[in-house]
Parts: sequence; structure tokens; C-alpha cells
Amino acid sequence: MKLAGKVLVVTGAGSGIGRAVALTALRRGATVAAVDLNPTTLDDTAKLAAGGGRLSTHPLNITDRDAVEALPGQVAGEHGAVDGLVHCAGIIQPFVRLKDLDYHTIDRVFAVNWSGTLYLTKSFLPVLLTRPAAHIVNIASMGGFLPVPGQTVYGASKAAVKLLTEGLHAECAGTNVHVTAVFPGGVATNITTNSGVAIPGAAAGSAQRITTAERAAADILDGVERDAYRVLIGSDAKMMDRFYRLSPRRAAGLIATKMKQLLDH
Repeated sequence: MKLAGKVLVVTGAGSGIGRAVALTALRRGATVAAVDLNPTTLDDTAKLAAGGGRLSTHPLNITDRDAVEALPGQVAGEHGAVDGLVHCAGIIQPFVRLKDLDYHTIDRVFAVNWSGTLYLTKSFLPVLLTRPAAHIVNIASMGGFLPVPGQTVYGASKAAVKLLTEGLHAECAGTNVHVTAVFPGGVATNITTNSGVAIPGAAAGSAQRITTAERAAADILDGVERDAYRVLIGSDAKMMDRFYRLSPRRAAGLIATKMKQLLDH
């Protein structure tokens, strides 16, 4: 789906990849409904955009199903139509093993990453099916296809997003709705702060070849414009995708070794 002239809903638009997607989509000629839990950072995105009537802001808790179900009508009322959803909002878990993770945190991770994705997808799909061309993008994670110790519950939530999105792609075959699953590796965002998670020790700065949010946004929107089935963000995600398909146990072992220092700190 070509972005120029289209109306795009972008969640997580108050920071990180979501903000970069919103700003990049505006530069490519789209109109953007920017959605985020935090109204302050959402206003900051609007100031950066200076998009006039081509950007609206919608503070929203994506775990509130009633609020999510009202969003498509609100966006259509503001802009006249809805042509696409790029769902970037998400959180990670504390960097601890499953045995040390409390159920409140587990429930919160799944509420945001899984239930929020499901609510948005189901709410927008009927509207998008009526459009001449439409697109749904859900952000999974490298951790959604490759096990990362210390992020096991986060990875499980993103694996659910992966299968939901790929299943929806199959169900939408032959319709006007294209569906893309995105798998970022390491991206320079403030997701740890937004998730209320601290990374202990020097390992917090040990990521190699980390991708900028702007580069990730460009790759995601390039994927939308070519109706991609999946988009891998960063050399780390691309390398580990190949490695994990070739030898799942060895790939998982490599990641486990890299995570051991962080978990034992």
C-alpha cells in the first residue's frame, strides 16, 4: 500500500519506533492518527511533526477493550477514513528468570503485548476490509522466534503476536488488506523506561550494531509500501533468523550464553 494520501493509525507514537514511524509516514505524505498511553510524550510527537491537520493525537490504554473498539470511529471522524494500522506499542519484562517473575508482571506483559494487539487488530479489521487498499502491521520481536533467557514471558507474548499476524495474513489472502509481521532486533529506544525495567550493570550498553528508531521506521514503512509478509529489523535479527532456522538449539544456546552474565549480575 502506497502511503501518500492514506490515513495511518500508529500506536506507541509517543516515543521510540512508534514516534519515528509517525514522523516518517507524515514525510511520505500520509495522514497519521498518533496513539499512545502517555499524553505528554504524544504532545511532544505532535510538536516535532508540525503536521497541521495531517496529524491527530489519541491518548489511549490499549488494554482497555472498550476504548480500543471506539478508536476506529474516532479516527474516521477526524480524518474521514482509516487505511492502515501500524501497531508499535509494547513493553518488556524485568531481566529475570521465569521463576523470579511475579504474576502481576506476567499479566501486565500479556495484557499490553498480546491483548492490546488482539483488540486493535479485531477492532480495525472490519473497517480496513471496506477500503480499496489497506494494511495492518504488528510488531513482534526477535525474541518472538528465538528464546531469550530473562525475557521468556515477553518472548512468549511476542510469539503469540507473530502467529496472530501470520494467521491473519493467511485469512486476508485475496482481500484488499495486506498484513505484515515485523521482527526487530536491538533498537535504540526507551522501551526499558516505558516498561519500568532497569538493566543492571554494564551489560546495558553491550549491544552491538544497534539499529536507530529512524532506520527501523524506514524499514517498516518500506515493508508496508511493498506489501511485505515479514520485515526483519537490524543485522542481529536477520542473522539470528537464519541461524535459528538452520540450528535452533545452537542458536538458542548462543543467546543463553550472552544472557548469562546479565542474569547472574
